[in-house]
Amino acid sequence: MREIIPANAEIGTVHRYPETASCRYNGWPSVCIDDRGVLYAVASSMRLSHVCPCGKNCMWVSFNQGKTWTPSIVLNDSKFDDRDTGITYLGDGKMMVTWFSETTTDYYAGFLSYDWVGPQDRELARGYVNMLKLLPPEEVDRGCDSFVMLSDDYGVSWSEPIKVEVTSPHGATVCRDGSIIYLGNNWRPPMGYAAGTIFLIRSRDGGKTWCAEGHIIPPAGLEQWQMHEPHVIELPDGRLLGAIRVHGRTEQPENTVYTTYSEDGGKTWSEPKCTGVDGLPPHLLLHSSGALILSYCCRTPGKRAQRAAVSYDFGETWEDDYLLNDSEKVIRQYDLGYPCTAELPDGSLITVYYQCLPNEGHTSVLYTKWKLEERK
Repeated sequence: MREIIPANAEIGTVHRYPETASCRYNGWPSVCIDDRGVLYAVASSMRLSHVCPCGKNCMWVSFNQGKTWTPSIVLNDSKFDDRDTGITYLGDGKMMVTWFSETTTDYYAGFLSYDWVGPQDRELARGYVNMLKLLPPEEVDRGCDSFVMLSDDYGVSWSEPIKVEVTSPHGATVCRDGSIIYLGNNWRPPMGYAAGTIFLIRSRDGGKTWCAEGHIIPPAGLEQWQMHEPHVIELPDGRLLGAIRVHGRTEQPENTVYTTYSEDGGKTWSEPKCTGVDGLPPHLLLHSSGALILSYCCRTPGKRAQRAAVSYDFGETWEDDYLLNDSEKVIRQYDLGYPCTAELPDGSLITVYYQCLPNEGHTSVLYTKWKLEERK
């Protein structure tokens, strides 16, 4: 692919916590735009670390195309680790937020022994560990699952959480017929699926109820544990295109994205094929120009960066690779990425992701505003 450094790209901050605060970690953001041009970014925030029962689903709103953002709006705060917050604008003021919650008591007990954990964070972690140990098993079972939450007033108010069968970082997609599709993994297998299976669920009532359509079979040479965190869009010809995070390959790139197509609404899928991008996980966006944008992050040492690959044949080939934030020149931390892109009213793009700012030890939610080059 041809590497492109976009001209006049603007890098800025959606949200960060000062070094004086506790629970400063932010991770796995998503972004969408409504029919008024208002931007909504979400992430798992107010965390102590990458794994943390303090994790909350938070949202930030921009009314000026990303120049400024509101303070944190807490959408969901369970007793567990609320992670991988996705957001989708459904139209007519309706919105959907997706996430999953888990408990990690054993991990967090080990967290207390780390030298870098400060006394305030250590005390907070100890309190969470003790609280989780006291919860009855049935409450843990109810609370640790995948969920969606709905709004019909542009995110001012939200429904109670609705359990769904899958999870994936960037959430659901609206089809032209008004139905909502969500491609993800399930680690608590329903309906005879093996744990970790990637399958598509669809809602025809605005996200209140869902049904399973079909699952994706790993290609030769890959196992199910290597494939997760997918995203899906509907193409102009009605086909569905799924993109899947794949890691732990024996060949290079070790961590990459595979794509697969469905011609029957998600009931059956083509054999997933490697895109060759050096990074993961995927977010797909069909630009108004017809270009298909695959946002991803490269975590390979020496090459760490937020990137976006571009296809002009709906994912059959990938011609251009935009460098959105050359993180390797700024920071040396592995924990970064999960970029998600929205198109602004003028056709330019905003990509939201998480990583450390220079000289900071905790991750913030950042953005890059950029444009596609005109094709000659």
